[in-house]
Amino acid sequence: METDDFLARSLKHNFWTWSAQRNPDVIPVEKADGVYFWEPSGKRYLDFNSMVMCVNIGHGNRTVQEAMIRQIRELTFAGPHMATKVRAELGEKLATLLPTGLDRFLYTLGGSEANENAIKLARDYRGKFKILTRYRSYHGATMGSMALSGDYRRLHWEPLTMPGVVHFEDPYPYRSPFFPDGQAVDEQYFSQVYLDHLEDIIRGEGPETIAAVLIETVTGTNGILVPPQGYLKGLRALCDHYGILLITDEVMAGFGRTGRWFAFQNWDIVPDIVTMAKGLTSGYAPLGAVAMKSEIADSFNDKMYFGGLTYNGHPVSLAAALANIEVIEQEGLLENTQKRGETLKNLLAEMKAKHICVGDVRSIGLFGAIELVRDRQTREPLTPTAQPLTATMKKVKDYLRAHGLYINNTFHILLIIPPLIITDEQLREGFAIIDEALTLADADL
Repeated sequence: METDDFLARSLKHNFWTWSAQRNPDVIPVEKADGVYFWEPSGKRYLDFNSMVMCVNIGHGNRTVQEAMIRQIRELTFAGPHMATKVRAELGEKLATLLPTGLDRFLYTLGGSEANENAIKLARDYRGKFKILTRYRSYHGATMGSMALSGDYRRLHWEPLTMPGVVHFEDPYPYRSPFFPDGQAVDEQYFSQVYLDHLEDIIRGEGPETIAAVLIETVTGTNGILVPPQGYLKGLRALCDHYGILLITDEVMAGFGRTGRWFAFQNWDIVPDIVTMAKGLTSGYAPLGAVAMKSEIADSFNDKMYFGGLTYNGHPVSLAAALANIEVIEQEGLLENTQKRGETLKNLLAEMKAKHICVGDVRSIGLFGAIELVRDRQTREPLTPTAQPLTATMKKVKDYLRAHGLYINNTFHILLIIPPLIITDEQLREGFAIIDEALTLADADL
């Protein structure tokens, strides 16, 4: 098909998510390889978003493709209550990547389902019903996972039908309600203020009613909020003190994105339940998973777990995950992420030093953000959250797209989430385009 032909035909018959249907933001894509993808016209994009924050190993990896083809030929599908060779192998492999004791896995098709099943497990295991999550969190788009989410996207669907979700504040130094003047404070003290805030909520809600605290280990689409020193250890201690499970959502942050297999490993804590998806297969096939401590799984030895999915443990998806993990190991992508992460930090710092429209930058591994503002003193966002893009922000977005940089923006925040195979040269290639786009914003301001 010609470019215009399959784009027009796709627009005619498909319903697009997160979009008004009259004019959805759709890019025709014909092929992808490494850190790039192409329109049929030949226009090339540097992928700074890993498609949907998932293609960690890059596009077109033959090892994963061949593993999926072999699995299709050997056994294309098996039901959720069937044991398969690939199911045995993936479970054993995941158990080696996680801390000792996190060794039982429930498979899903994606992150939303993983988070929904995580809270089912927590509620049933603890015999309590409340779940505490953060205001800037995003945990998925099904009704339950949307209720868990704290950000503006849940508001459209309220009143949501899942009771018992209580939200609390994220530690966010640049926009802290507890430090509104943006004054610099000791990280440990900053963390303790937020932990005290959470403890007040736990006491107010009644710890005897709270099954779990669920967090994105590093907040993703709401701005790459890296937890300050002492926060996660303090959170783990609070949960232990009050008999509350700790669930970490690693859907975006897992499988090398922060330079470790899982982001929580950067802070030397062990959650009770871990959810994962996206980088688990690098998007080569749909798959999510819930890792749980063995004592949680054992609590269902003599009672039924009321939950299930037709595609639980789909062999082709499991094969993709197993091969994906092999690629991350054999190509040294954790190490590459750590090294390229230092380059990313330097490039972000350069943007902040050079451009008056940059209010803040932050990153861990290859997980970064540029927060754009109208005024550094007031920290007014370049585009208010949940509002149409301002002319200046649209100018930035259009420039990036026109010059072949595929990047996700959450209103006034540019997210930098490239495949983990990226080189320093490719990072600089992308930042040269960002530099020019921000120059346009500076001129407007």
